Amino acid sequence: MIKKTIKINLSTGLEARPVAQMVQIASQYNSEIYVEAGQKRVNAKSIMGMMTLGLDSGEDITLSVNGEDEESAMKGLEEYLNGQA
Repeated sequence: MIKKTIKINLSTGLEARPVAQMVQIASQYNSEIYVEAGQKRVNAKSIMGMMTLGLDSGEDITLSVNGEDEESAMKGLEEYLNGQA
């Protein structure tokens, strides 16, 4: 399992379209992926769960990735959240 704190560097934060893109990226991997923000922990492959977080640009989240492709999953999501994907 990999756990990492990442700052959201998307100009709009995680609104509807960026959340949909993040869920799409997370869904490409077999690993279990969770996003933690404050007291909430949601499945990164759940669009409804992700929407409940209401995250803005500059906020920190913790990504937890566990599975056979956890390293590539973490890399892909980190690149997306840093505005590189």
